[in-house]
Formats: sequence, structure tokens, C-alpha cells
Amino acid sequence: MVGTPSAMGKPYRPKDHYFKKAKQEGLRARSAFKVDEILKRYPFLKKGATVLDLGAAPGGFLQILADTVGPGGRVIGVDIVAIRPFTQPFVKTAVLDVLAEDFDAKLRELYDGPFDAVISDMAPKTSGIRTTDEARSLRLARKALEVSVTRGRPGSAFVAKLFMGGEFEEFRQEVRAHFEEVKLVRPEATRGASMEVYVIGLVRMASGPKSE
Repeated sequence: MVGTPSAMGKPYRPKDHYFKKAKQEGLRARSAFKVDEILKRYPFLKKGATVLDLGAAPGGFLQILADTVGPGGRVIGVDIVAIRPFTQPFVKTAVLDVLAEDFDAKLRELYDGPFDAVISDMAPKTSGIRTTDEARSLRLARKALEVSVTRGRPGSAFVAKLFMGGEFEEFRQEVRAHFEEVKLVRPEATRGASMEVYVIGLVRMASGPKSE
């Protein structure tokens, strides 16, 4: 999670159903249930796949992704804060800032091959000013899309969390320019007051962006 874990909206009680369920199941964060639901609805990841998780701390998504791709796959997780190491050797993590000028080069140092999916759970440090927070969220989502377009293999998938706002439709069109299908999901584990939604791009096209 980039920035603070709070999303726009009212304060929430952290020890809710999903928080307790995550503890019971040994998951690092309640957010694990979000990506689990997305993958069950759209099973775009197979055993042996390679996936990038942006904004991966504390590792809830990584746990689900590792189980999904298995030891024959590869999972890369990055965040601006350190992620507690995983015991599985095919899960690699690093402290990287996606908005830094050297991010792309450092990501290639970490893994230089193509990804079968790029998944972003990044969220900005919120200011409480809705338009500001929406703009920050959009900047992170666009960076994730850029990584997906440049590093995703043809046929790959893209998932990005985004705060609903004025430029939301514009971003959805940007995703549609590169993927055959675009879906929107608000997982059941999303906090009630949150403005977040996940934009999912399925089957990245091998050629350039679609013409309108």
C-alpha cells in the first residue's frame, strides 16, 4: 500500500469481518480477499505465470498470487515500504518508488522478462481533499497501466485500484485502448465508505492501441 492505508471516506472499524477472517486464515491483510475475489471472477492467472504486484505491502495480495501461480511461477512485489520476506523462493520483493525516475530501470534489474499480469493496489497518501486524492490515485493507476503496456506480454492482464472521480471514464478508455475487455469490480471486502474500485483489463493486444 503506497502512502497511508486509509482511503477516502469515513473512518472505519478495522476489526470487521474480513479483518478477523484474514487473521484466522493467516493472511497478512484483509485486502487478500479482494484479489482472491477478482481472480475467482476472472481467472486470468494460471500455474506457472509471472505477475507483478505494485503497492504490495504488507503482502496480502502476494499470498494469494503465490498460491495461484505456484512454485513454477514467479511473483514480484514492490512498495515504498519494506515487505516482510516470504519463505517461497519464487516470491521476490523490493522497496521501489513507482514514481521515481529510475523505477523502470530498477524493476528491470529485479526482473527483466515479461509479465502475465500487472496488478496494482497502490493508493496515495490521502489529503482529505477529494479532487486532490482522486488526481493522486489516477497518477498511480496510469503508471501501473504504463508498466502493464510496456512489460506485459500479449494476452496479459491488468488490474488497478482507482478512486472514482472526474477522470475515471477517461482512464477506463485508456485501458480499453490496450485490452480486449475492461471490467470494473468493487470487491465485497472493500470498506463501505471507500471510493475505490478496481479496473481490470483482460487480454492485452499485441499491436498498438486500438483506434477509436
